[in-house]
Amino acid sequence: MPHIQIETLPLRARPGVVARLLQIVTTVATRRRDRQRLGQLDAHLLRDIGVDAQDARRESVKPFWQA
Repeated sequence: MPHIQIETLPLRARPGVVARLLQIVTTVATRRRDRQRLGQLDAHLLRDIGVDAQDARRESVKPFWQA
């Protein structure tokens, strides 16, 4: 009986896919947290960072997936 060797390719994700996914999750979480905190700042603190209250409100109500 002849000996047959079958080679299979390893089942791997493309390099960097997991790292890219982790980066996206981290970015989304950071954006969400920063927007929540921005929405909690009072007028005095907003002036300190140079942000108008109306702009802060607009930014803080954006969904986390919008840049």
